[in-house]
Amino acid sequence: MHEADDQHLEPGAPTRAAAERRASERRAAEAARQEKRPPSTSEEMHRGQSDLEPSGGIRVNRIVLGVSSAVILAFSLWAIVRPGGAQSVLEGTVGWISTNLGWFYVLTVTVVIGFVIWVALSKQGTVRLGPDHSRPQYSLFTWVAMLFAAGVGIDMLFFSVTGPVTQYYAPPTLEAESAEAARDAVVWTIFHYGVAGWSMYSLLGMAMGYFAYRWGMPLSIRAVLYPLFGKRVRGATGHVIDIVTLVGTVFGVATSMGIGVVLLNIGLEHLLGLPSGLAVQIALVAIAVVMTIAACTSGVDKGIRLISELNIWVAGAMLLYIIVTGRTAFLLSAIVENIGRFVTSLPGRTMETMAYEPGGSDWMAGWTLFFWAFWLAWGPFVGLFLARISRGRTLREFVIAAITAPVLCDLLIVSVFGNSAMAEVLDGNDAFGKLAMSSPEEGWYALLEMFPGAAFLIGLATLSGLLFYLTSANSGAMVMSNFSSSIRDPGEDGPKWLRIYWAVLTAVLTVAMLIAGGVTTMEYATLIFALPVTIIAYLVMFSFTKVLRMEAAERAGWARLRSAGQRRSGSGRSWRQRMASIRTYPGRDQVAAFADTVVGPALEEVAAEFRSSGTEAEVSRTEEPLTGVDEFVLTVPMGQERDFLYRAASVQAPVPQIGSKASRGEQRYWRLEVFSQTGSAGYDLMGMNEQQVIGDVLDCYEAHLAFLQLSHENDGLSAIAPLGAGEAGETQESVAGEPAPPMVR
Repeated sequence: MHEADDQHLEPGAPTRAAAERRASERRAAEAARQEKRPPSTSEEMHRGQSDLEPSGGIRVNRIVLGVSSAVILAFSLWAIVRPGGAQSVLEGTVGWISTNLGWFYVLTVTVVIGFVIWVALSKQGTVRLGPDHSRPQYSLFTWVAMLFAAGVGIDMLFFSVTGPVTQYYAPPTLEAESAEAARDAVVWTIFHYGVAGWSMYSLLGMAMGYFAYRWGMPLSIRAVLYPLFGKRVRGATGHVIDIVTLVGTVFGVATSMGIGVVLLNIGLEHLLGLPSGLAVQIALVAIAVVMTIAACTSGVDKGIRLISELNIWVAGAMLLYIIVTGRTAFLLSAIVENIGRFVTSLPGRTMETMAYEPGGSDWMAGWTLFFWAFWLAWGPFVGLFLARISRGRTLREFVIAAITAPVLCDLLIVSVFGNSAMAEVLDGNDAFGKLAMSSPEEGWYALLEMFPGAAFLIGLATLSGLLFYLTSANSGAMVMSNFSSSIRDPGEDGPKWLRIYWAVLTAVLTVAMLIAGGVTTMEYATLIFALPVTIIAYLVMFSFTKVLRMEAAERAGWARLRSAGQRRSGSGRSWRQRMASIRTYPGRDQVAAFADTVVGPALEEVAAEFRSSGTEAEVSRTEEPLTGVDEFVLTVPMGQERDFLYRAASVQAPVPQIGSKASRGEQRYWRLEVFSQTGSAGYDLMGMNEQQVIGDVLDCYEAHLAFLQLSHENDGLSAIAPLGAGEAGETQESVAGEPAPPMVR
């Protein structure tokens, strides 16, 4: 009876097995959610390497390649089959964007400029694109030459004459052909080729380089967004990001190539008598593709490096020739005045939207918005290339160099050509001015014909234009192949056949836009396809800020340990050992021998002792690619907590300019420093014996345990950055070298 009553009272009660099954499903769902959530600590950030590309090697991303190719081919066929309709649709779309979203482009560029300057001037500006002991691969001159050549296309030669002349005859706010319009004409073009574009390049370049070389992730935009999306960037989210950046890149490069072949066509007409027209321009595109294929398959160190250095020398020779043989005094005076007006008016121009000017949106669409869209479209392309050549540079060095050295080169080129053109217009040569406005490529060569030795100058200018063209096409093909591939090693590039494929497809798009309306259609397409890249720019800034806060907290934690005396650099070294280390400057072979005979055995002994007591421990030994010296890493897994890691790696340091060593002209010596997962602990192991190294390892291990204990005692502290106030209103800091788990609020 009682049993029947029980069944009557609980007819739908779940069985124990069903309850356990649902609990297991909930745990599995929670585990899956936790696995996909974005990282919140630097320890979790280290999983990004395996999360993004677990298999290693180079694989073509067929989804990104297929979808991007389909979009580009569809647009190309549409432009070829219905050129009039394509131009009309693009023009209408650009009109809507300039009227309704022009402010968004302006705001985005302004925010990007402020962000990269903030990074450079902040304490995190000393962080390197790579481990703390990494150093640059290229000399400063070669690096700056490659920065300049990759980020500046042949389009600058095109606009350096037509831009100032147009702003004189049809200025946006001033009276046409007035003295004030003349003073402002060249400055507008300098502004359009100035800090804005290079800030976008800096943002994406330093972000991709930082995640690739410091965290071991692939050199890609999706890797930069790992802190925001976590493991999801491997799937559809990452594919969308890569497709948007790749399509924008292709349109940006195609626009520059289209302008380039138009300009080169006119140059060859003057030099060789070739007719000017679409047929010759298509033939030039085909020839350029062949040359690009030959160059891009030689890689960065050969093809791009050689062309970049040659490019900057040819451009410098051309500018010097014009200054010496032209109106020298006027040009030098104008350059100085242009710099002054550019600097003083930069903030106002940066935020200018022409909201109160009749027809202001049309002017913005044709000039400022087009250039901003151009830099946005080129941002991923140039950013990846700059990251590729900037391993070992600090964030501060990277940003400051990128927004100063190439900008100064741009300023000189625009000032010399623009003011030479303005001198002719101000002297009453209206025919030249109207030609420069209506046919910019003809106007540029018409200006060159006015100088002594015109044939030589035109030949030099055509060579410079060809080098600009080849550099953009060459580096563009390499970058596109990287965007459409999965590459674990940031020092490697996509397959050569894929570079050739993108060179050909970009050429097809260039020809399509030439058929559909030439340069104007290219400008429209660039402005439209750059719009999604603005969203990516904001995501990159959010993601980069998050991970820099993680690193700032960790570095602050190390500083707190050292200042508290919990981390001892020396572990009982005698005074004679300390004096010897102060007065000696070992070389690479000495450090390698010390690491092999002292540090390695010491770490193995500690690991063996850990294992004998039932604690898992492992010592790994790998060759550091930059120094060639083996580095040793002791790892002790800590379960759910942060693993203990003790890494001894070689670094170079400058010899103090005192003592006998410096007098013999030796400038560098070698150290064997202890590293955490993101930076050096700041002291040298050289001169210790095996027992002292073991003592130092145990000091570090005890400090690690103290961090974990403190983390649990203060579980309200942020794992990302300092925050909050303590119980008595006192400010608390995150214990960052070993961060506590974030508190869920």
